[in-house]
Order: sequence, then structure tokens, then C-alpha cells
Amino acid sequence: MAPGLPTAMDRPHFIGIGGAGMSGIAKILAQRGAQVAGSDAKDSATADALRALGATVHIGHAAGHLADDASCVVVSSAIREDNPELVRAAELGIPVVHRSDALAALMDGLRPIAVAGTHGKTTTTSMLAVSLTELGREPSYAIGGDLDAPGSNALHGEGDIFVAEADESDRSFHKYAPEVAIILNVELDHHANYASMEEIHESFETFVGRIVPGGTLVISADHEGARELTRRLDGSVRTVTYGEAEDADVRVLSVVPQGLKSEVTVELDGNPLTFTVSVPGKHYALNAVAALAAGAALGVPAAELAPALAAYTGVKRRLQLKGEASGVQVIDSYAHHPTEMTADLEAMRAAAGDGRILVLFQPHLFSRTRELGTEMGRALALADASVVLDIYPAREDPIPGVTSELIIDAARAAGADVTAVHDKAEAPEVIAGMAKPGDLVLTMGAGDVTDLGPHILDRLSK
Repeated sequence: MAPGLPTAMDRPHFIGIGGAGMSGIAKILAQRGAQVAGSDAKDSATADALRALGATVHIGHAAGHLADDASCVVVSSAIREDNPELVRAAELGIPVVHRSDALAALMDGLRPIAVAGTHGKTTTTSMLAVSLTELGREPSYAIGGDLDAPGSNALHGEGDIFVAEADESDRSFHKYAPEVAIILNVELDHHANYASMEEIHESFETFVGRIVPGGTLVISADHEGARELTRRLDGSVRTVTYGEAEDADVRVLSVVPQGLKSEVTVELDGNPLTFTVSVPGKHYALNAVAALAAGAALGVPAAELAPALAAYTGVKRRLQLKGEASGVQVIDSYAHHPTEMTADLEAMRAAAGDGRILVLFQPHLFSRTRELGTEMGRALALADASVVLDIYPAREDPIPGVTSELIIDAARAAGADVTAVHDKAEAPEVIAGMAKPGDLVLTMGAGDVTDLGPHILDRLSK
């Protein structure tokens, strides 16, 4: 039986309750019986889902939204100090809890699997949540995206396993004490918080040090950043490597594309094991192998978990098919880092057949564009043609001289066909006008470019 409510979290108030990470924690608390309340900048389907669980969700931020008897206020690193609800919490003496501390409290008493890495966390966490559910293990989970089925990013399960993303962006993954930790890859990102690869490696080493005694680290044998991290470890934690490398403990023997699926064969404990991954691309196949290795480390028989992985059909925004019109498929991609962009475009190239790949790309964050704009442009050269929007700022203020032109210039230097569109409302007309039957159109980025998919389909249908 899963534990009940953490102490002092029976009446939590979430600032930014509609966010991917925050909403998951709020949902689990509501499912455990807490009187959940919170606020968000705009209404959404996520807010409606929370209301359906009994939560009170206010739209907009105001001091009056915070109840005087709230047991705590939950915030993420994106909440600014001058937020009126945060200011009011200080006036009332209500404890302020970071979302990572709240998530750590939810995992207390369970067997946590924490999934870390610069890319692939949401997919791998989702694969574990779906496959363990398929096996009747009734896990709890908190994911940074909504599953295609059952359509939620979090669940309070009655089993003893808790699967969660472990976010390195603000070092919040240092709060968790997993029985099994997965590290998919290690790259420099989140430039506002990390100045160098050395800082990134130190942060991941701290995360590894949080694994409970007798626990296991599952880590990529292919990714150079992960291999370097493995070399730096002192050997005090049991380590299982996975990947295509010959020295991998769980070795990938083959990944065979089958349309929008893949057939994967691995060697585990000296025996071959073949299973299906129901999403396209080698990077997703490797995520599934990481999930397989982690489940096995937790004691779930690999021969049972492998076929259950086929039940995972995707996460919203991770190569999600939004629809088809006039012979053109529109697919949504959350990729916003060059490595992710390259992986998704290579996966789509294998699935496109004779069709072209057209990308509507929205850069995410000024700091990321400043540091990685050239690499983003080179990645876009893998598409047949691209439309690039202005930078989605998210939590950041503009940086002088940093615009999407940095990406566009790099893409053109790499031989790419790129069109700049500064008015987002015009983008669906532009990209739909370029498409022909058989083409794939990708809306790509971590911002609100995802909202344009239905508009593209509408324009195509006309």
C-alpha cells in the first residue's frame, strides 16, 4: 500500500499549478486526499483536470488567492520573488516548499526510480510508468508530459514503485534518494545555471551520490558525457551500462525500423531478447533499453517487462501525430536542444519514405540560443525546408543581439532552405503552403509552437 499524505502538505497552494512538473505533484496530492489549491497564468486542460480532482485553481496571480490556512506554498525555480502570492506567504509565515522537496516527500517510503539526463527523461519515465502499469505493478509516477494513454502526467498508484523525472536544470534532482537512478546522457545545457561541463559533471556526481545503499545506477555506455561521468565515479554504487557499445552490460544488438515502430534486440545476462518499441527512432529505442535495465535492477523480470514496453504509445509533444490533411501528416516535437532536434529529424527521415520533412521551429530561451544557436541551425539542415519563428522567452528577459537570426544564418551556412517568420499567426499559412501530399510537417520547440498544429491542419484541409 502506498503511503498517505506527507506531513504539512494536507492543504498545499501551488504557484504555477498548471506547469508540467507542478501539476503532477498537485494531482498526486489531490489523489491522496489533500485540499489542493493554486494559481496559474492562464486556464488550460491541465487546470480542468486538477479541478476534476477537487483542486481549486485560480487564473492569474494575486495575494488574495492564497488561503490564510494553507499548510505550505509550493513553487518552482521559475517563480519570481515578487510574485504576490509568494509575498503574501511571507507575510502570513506560511512555509515555502520547492517542488523538488514536495516530490521527494511523495516518494518517501516507496521504491523510487529517478530518471535523469539532458534529453529523454520524459520518454523514459513514461515508458517505465506504462509498462509497469501494464504488468499490474500499480506504480505512482510524475512525468513532465501527458501520456497518450491514459492522458495524464501523474498518478498515485497503490504499488510500492514511484517513477519520476529527475530534473538537473536547477539541481533539484539532488533532493531525491532513488533505489534506481537512470542517466541517459550528460551534456551542457541550462546555461543560466551551469557555466561549464565540469559543473554539469559535478552536479550529476552529486545525484549519483544520492542513490540509496544497495541501489543501482543505470547509465548510457554510448554517450561520451555519460561515459566520462562513469569514469569519474568511485565504484561505490552498483553500475549497469546499456547501449550499442561492445562493453555495455545491456548491449543493443540491433534496432530495426518498422514504420513508426522499431524492433529492438538486446543481450541481457548473456541472452538475446527481442521486443517492440511503438514509437520511431533509435533514440527512443535506447530509452526503452534504459527502462528495461532499470526495471530489471528493481527486480522486475526482463522477460515480462520487455513485451510490456510495447504498450507505450507516446507522450504528448514527443513526436505526437496531431493529424493528417490533404495527404500531409502534422507531427509535434518538443525538441529544443540540437541533440534532440537531430534525433527527432533522423527518426522522421526514416519514417518519411519518399516524402519531405518540413519544420516549423520556435527557438526556446535566449540563453540557449546564444550558446547553441549555431548547432540548432546545423540540425535544421537535416530537414528539407524550415520556417523559423522568433525566440520563445519563457522565464527569461531578452539578451541584446540574441535573435532567431543566429539560427537562421547557421542553417543557411549549412545549406538549409530556411524562411524567417516573425508573426507567429502567419506561420501556419506559410508552412502549409510549402507542403505537398506525402510530406511530414513538424512543429518543433518547447514553447507555444505546439498550438499551431491544428491551424496548420485547418489550412491544409482547405
